[in-house]
Amino acid sequence: MAMNHYIQQWTQRPVKELLAGMVGTFALIPEVIAFSYVAGVAPSVSLFASFVISVSIAIFGGRPGMISGGAGSVALVLAPLVHAHGVDYMLLATLMAGGLQILFGVLRLHSLMRFVSSEVRTGFVNALAILIFSAQVPQMLGVGWQTHMLILIGLAVIYLLPRLSQAIPSPLICIVILTLITVIHPMPVRTIADLGPLPTGLPHFTLPHIPLTAETLSITFPYALAVAAVGLLESLMTASVVDDLTDTHGKPQQECTGLGISNIFVGLFGGIAGCGMIGQTVGNLRYGGRGRLSTFTAGAFLLLLMVVLHPWVARVPVAALVAIMIMVSISTFAWGSLKDIFHHPKLTSLVMIITVIVVVLTHNLAAGVLVGVLLSGLFFAWHTARLVHVHAVEEHNILTYQIQGQIFFASADLMADFMDYETSAPRVTLDLSHARFWDITAVQALEKIVEKFRKHGKEVTVCGLNHAQHAILTEQSNEDAFTL
Repeated sequence: MAMNHYIQQWTQRPVKELLAGMVGTFALIPEVIAFSYVAGVAPSVSLFASFVISVSIAIFGGRPGMISGGAGSVALVLAPLVHAHGVDYMLLATLMAGGLQILFGVLRLHSLMRFVSSEVRTGFVNALAILIFSAQVPQMLGVGWQTHMLILIGLAVIYLLPRLSQAIPSPLICIVILTLITVIHPMPVRTIADLGPLPTGLPHFTLPHIPLTAETLSITFPYALAVAAVGLLESLMTASVVDDLTDTHGKPQQECTGLGISNIFVGLFGGIAGCGMIGQTVGNLRYGGRGRLSTFTAGAFLLLLMVVLHPWVARVPVAALVAIMIMVSISTFAWGSLKDIFHHPKLTSLVMIITVIVVVLTHNLAAGVLVGVLLSGLFFAWHTARLVHVHAVEEHNILTYQIQGQIFFASADLMADFMDYETSAPRVTLDLSHARFWDITAVQALEKIVEKFRKHGKEVTVCGLNHAQHAILTEQSNEDAFTL
């Protein structure tokens, strides 16, 4: 049954899938080349990566219809490594990242995505947009007026052309127009040929030419871990977008392992690590791509175009890439989040802002997400702890404490603070009917309360225990800790 479903994902509506994949290729070309420029590698490195990832993820991935390639988030993570140590270190980081992603999939760590709150995801994409834009600034400084003019023309084409027709992606038209301008009227501007060689054939097997020493691994591993985390985060976010748009469900665990396998192939064929690409995926869906064939076609057709058209691609001005990346940064930024800052709870907005600040200052997307998740958890714990209430009622020489709320490490001390150990009542009842104990800290706090009351000569009774709510309490407490 599973195999039949897998085959159907390849064979459904083949004509529409092929056409959608070809359109996806045209959407991939400008951004993939631009991301190679951001990472500081030759365009062939990113183009080979996108070809290999698309073909591999179509076979091994868990979310049909999703386009993957050399994405900007991963390029930003690896750029410092490339600039400091070279391409071979990047290849090793790519291989290690692929292995880590497979491990994450096997261990089902994709479920940790549930702990990435909406405000952290918003901070992630906003910081990504800021970093992409900031990477373009050096290309706009210290250059001639011709470069600035081309960038402005490119932005005009990108934003105005869709008002007339959306049949062909406007970034591709931007590349064609700016290239024709520089061919007809030669001018002193940088071209893609200045960034490095373009592919002229199929990718070939290669290994990083660096010694696998402890020093090498210590340099590479932090980048590999960041690439693995950021790549999975963006891929799983992209997969969730596909789920929402198609009312279907992918396989997150298979997506993790599939991306890991694909990145290992990428590293073995001289490419840069990649992940899911939200913009290209949405475009693929818009043009009817729902199965694995469209994903496969996007990569295969990309390589075909690069091999056939590489003399023309080499003449594309860098100004076109800058214009495209400015468009990418603008479209990536969640502009509605600026308005939400004043409407959402303050702590929610603070998490988003801090996530952005950490990423921008460290240029590490994984670090920003980690800080955002930790802050979200702390704020949630703090808010939940404040919901603990203890009501004291004294009748017939019995002081009853009615405890309500979630008792855990952040609220256990608050519960203890309500207790009056010097009460004149000879008997004390702790009513747990409306409370829930979550961890050992809560259990130990209850035991200390009972012990302190007994030291003051009180008879203590604990009532309202429910096994479903207080299993950890009855399992972890000493048998004689309190009277039930």
